[in-house]
Amino acid sequence: MVVKPKIRGFICTNAHPQGCAAHVQEQIAYVKAQGPIANGPKNVLVIGASTGYGLASRITAAFGAGAKTLGIFFEKEGSERKTASAGWYNTAAFQQAADEAGLWSKNINGDAFSDEIKAKTVETIKAEMGKVDLVIYSLASPRRTDPKTGEVYSSTLKPIGGDITTKNLNTSKREIDEVTVEAANEDEIANTVKVMGGEDWELWIEALKEADVLADNFKTSAYTYIGKELTWPIYGHATIGKAKEDLDRATAAIKESTAALNGEAYVSSLNAVVTQASSAIPIMPLYISALFKVMKADGTYEGTIEQINALFRENLYGETPRFDEGGHLFQNYKELEDDVQARVQHIWDTVKTDTIDELTDYVGYHNEFLRLFGFGIDEIDYEQDVNPDVAINNLI
Repeated sequence: MVVKPKIRGFICTNAHPQGCAAHVQEQIAYVKAQGPIANGPKNVLVIGASTGYGLASRITAAFGAGAKTLGIFFEKEGSERKTASAGWYNTAAFQQAADEAGLWSKNINGDAFSDEIKAKTVETIKAEMGKVDLVIYSLASPRRTDPKTGEVYSSTLKPIGGDITTKNLNTSKREIDEVTVEAANEDEIANTVKVMGGEDWELWIEALKEADVLADNFKTSAYTYIGKELTWPIYGHATIGKAKEDLDRATAAIKESTAALNGEAYVSSLNAVVTQASSAIPIMPLYISALFKVMKADGTYEGTIEQINALFRENLYGETPRFDEGGHLFQNYKELEDDVQARVQHIWDTVKTDTIDELTDYVGYHNEFLRLFGFGIDEIDYEQDVNPDVAINNLI
């Protein structure tokens, strides 16, 4: 079948298998070009391994450090008549590249919040990896089923303390307008923390510790975005911000529970980039489009693979890791420079519908969005028939 992008609102409902594969290969080539990571990880578990920062983490560990990787994800496979999700194609391409490079790599597809997937993961590590020395937690899900109670919790993207009305880039209409988001109630705040906070990260580490599959001196990191004044109303001082704060609580709990292993737990603060998750957050398309304009002009723009590659080399396995005031590994320092933020603020204040292309890099934002789903890749002929039914090797 011929596969063209089907965009509805802030999501793309299909994906291109060859385009996704090419996008993965680009990221692999970037990491390999940087050379080996000194003293990098050897056995790596990536929870949320199929897209965005999780996929970049798996690529960096495997092709930068030669690590064995076990990837956990929840993706939809394709058929002769329907494409798979982008994460399915990404993983199929990663696995093929790992096989060709002689790297051990296996995959588990299922609900990472469940006890079943945790048990299957532990079983696989025991049988084939021994112990893991790095655990990356990079889940992005709108809902979570509590494995103990069976209750389903849904997250919301709302401010706290009052409604907000703010400037917005309407990606469907390609115009600047305003969006009003009502304030969250206490249940919505609590539910968002339950889905996106640190509880499941803790449960994963506890399950791995109890099964004795964590190596001495292991490291674990969850990822966060903090931002500054422009994004605080809907990101920082909001439901998702409360959830991210809970990662700090979980960090301390994990350090305490794994003290006998001398474990290291971090929250890593990363750049605002185009991901399937960030595209759904009001404010972010306009903010990221303005940020791209400024950072590309400065030559400091970094996408997901550049950020994670630098995180591994400079911070997780660097000799002099950089921390922000909150104690997070500080990888988004270039974005948060005062001069960068001031110029982004100026664009925000002055941009109108007829100056979107002049003042922002919305074209770059949109292209990055398409690339998430395997579209807009130069070397792919999108008029050609492709088979959407692609298998993932080493799928447990």
